[in-house]
Amino acid sequence: MKFKHILVAMAATPFMMNAQQVMTAETMWTLNRLGVQSVSPDHQSLIYKVSKTDLKTEKSNSETFWLDLSGKSSKLDIGKKSLIQWDKNGIYALEKNQIYLSKDSGKTWSEFYNVGEVDNIVISPDGKKIAFSKAVHIENLMGKDKYKDLPKTTAQIYTDLNHRHWDAWNEGSYNHVFVVNISESADKAKDLLEGKPFDSPQKPFGGAEDFVWSPDSSELLYVTKPKSGEEYARSTNTDIFAYNLASGKTTNLSEGMMGYDVNPKFSPDGKSLLWLSMERDGYEADKNDIVVMDWKSKSKTNLTKAWDESVTGDIAWSQDAKSVYFTAAFRGTKQLFSVDVKNKSVKQITKGDFDINEIFIENKGKLWITKTDINHNADLFEVDSKGSLKQITDINKDNYSKLTAGKSELKMVKTSDGKEMGVWFHYPPNFDPNKKYPTLLYCQGGPQSALTQFFSTRWNFALMAANDYIVVAPNRRGMPGWGVEWNEQISGDWGGQPIRDYLSAADFAKTLPYVDGSRMAAVGASYGGYSVFMLAGIHQNRFKTFIAHDGLFDMRSWYATTEELWFADWDLKGSYWFKPMQKAYAKYNPINHVDRWDTPIMVIQGGIDFRVPYEQGQMAFQSAKLKGLKTKFLYFPNENHWVLHPQNGLVWQREFFEWLKETL
Repeated sequence: MKFKHILVAMAATPFMMNAQQVMTAETMWTLNRLGVQSVSPDHQSLIYKVSKTDLKTEKSNSETFWLDLSGKSSKLDIGKKSLIQWDKNGIYALEKNQIYLSKDSGKTWSEFYNVGEVDNIVISPDGKKIAFSKAVHIENLMGKDKYKDLPKTTAQIYTDLNHRHWDAWNEGSYNHVFVVNISESADKAKDLLEGKPFDSPQKPFGGAEDFVWSPDSSELLYVTKPKSGEEYARSTNTDIFAYNLASGKTTNLSEGMMGYDVNPKFSPDGKSLLWLSMERDGYEADKNDIVVMDWKSKSKTNLTKAWDESVTGDIAWSQDAKSVYFTAAFRGTKQLFSVDVKNKSVKQITKGDFDINEIFIENKGKLWITKTDINHNADLFEVDSKGSLKQITDINKDNYSKLTAGKSELKMVKTSDGKEMGVWFHYPPNFDPNKKYPTLLYCQGGPQSALTQFFSTRWNFALMAANDYIVVAPNRRGMPGWGVEWNEQISGDWGGQPIRDYLSAADFAKTLPYVDGSRMAAVGASYGGYSVFMLAGIHQNRFKTFIAHDGLFDMRSWYATTEELWFADWDLKGSYWFKPMQKAYAKYNPINHVDRWDTPIMVIQGGIDFRVPYEQGQMAFQSAKLKGLKTKFLYFPNENHWVLHPQNGLVWQREFFEWLKETL
């Protein structure tokens, strides 16, 4: 399919026409951020929070608001309470281990239940039972636990894998789900995973969405991967279990479904259950489908099996239970779709150069969602069945009014194998087509993460453009949103066609009159950092400088130190000791091309990144230095695969642009 080149003014609102400022790192980090807390059971109102980061304290200050369908908003004073849920019984909130209940829309609160120190609380629909999670000590992996007479030892003792995950060592504790009647004290709660070294919610990112009550409150559904050790590290086979409170019986609802099965949600009429499902064990970027189960018969239907894309975002039932709404990457953006439960037909609802991220309210065919683009953080919008958008909140109106936004253009570029590739071009504010600009080739991570109109506090395209760079961001092989085949073509071929796609984008950009072809950098993180390391050895003078964050430098040592081995097994097609050796460890291993490194390179690394351990960055930096290249090593001891601390984020941005100023 051919696409027209679309030049879109991001934030083309009248008040911005005379703005004189551009985005800065400090402005970006202190923008207001919106987070929806709860939605009313009748889908007539919601409660949201607006937060702002204090750069001096690195703490977030927030205010809570009530918003109804008419658009009327009012401040809601809930003190130090944190909202839990909103259902037919009222609004539940937590403060200092005490659950409170308000039956008058937050005006007054009464004590409901003292739950103790727990996480992820979910109250049953009948209001008589509570589910929660908390850490339970299962294994003696710490020396002080194994040897009680040595309380000061720091030893850690492992005989199996999954000994560390993401940014934390396994200390022998696991997240378990508990259930208790409100007529009993919290210490009487039943542990549904008693004695088992399994996690629910799933680490590291699972939360209250990992368990849900049945509509009649008779069963609790929870998500877990019933595996441990090496078996856990090699598998994505996460299942949905149902525990019956009366019988004490547990049933695996997704038995025989071998990939990820997550995010269970009951339909409003209580007759159906949906969840997101992947088919293949070990393939974390497999096509993500919506499966619906008839709750009475337990028969399952894959609603999106025939659809040539993957569900990459939020999912929500329509109030009549006849449709499911979802978001998915599509042609360099993230759009809103619906699928008919009966005939399984998929309909695209929104179109435009923006991302639809979360779905909150559906009322008479209209939905409330959040929307972002590269110049704007999330705000609430209303969208109708025809895809027309109406903005509801404008939490950064004053901030945006002072800024001149840049523009974005999606161009279709011919690849080396004759395919059409969508490439985003992000232009500086006050862009002058008669001027030549230094240009950044942005290499996306994942490697199968969508490259869309996201707004980030690290790889922020608006901030890069505001520093007078053109940003070229290719939707290379491996990106969702361009068909399942395109998405899958990167597995086993990391250093092959995807890297040639980057070179195609760079070469095309250099033909444009406003791109200074002699001043081009390649930048990226994770697989994007790997791409930078690969390009450094094969670019043939295309780039003047490089920046790699948490990049994979030596595939053999990376395979031997990373934690989620299912990812490495699938994407690298096996271990490095297999014969013949896979291309990933030989031809497509960046360390094997260092002899041809001849260009300045900056390396950034997090100290508690166990996905790409810090030695990867250390090896790359040391290799560059020993070869006599201009190089810099930016190391964050307390950061994982991302940069989450605001002041570290500011240092990241300052060093990033300082390096570009020096070398580009």
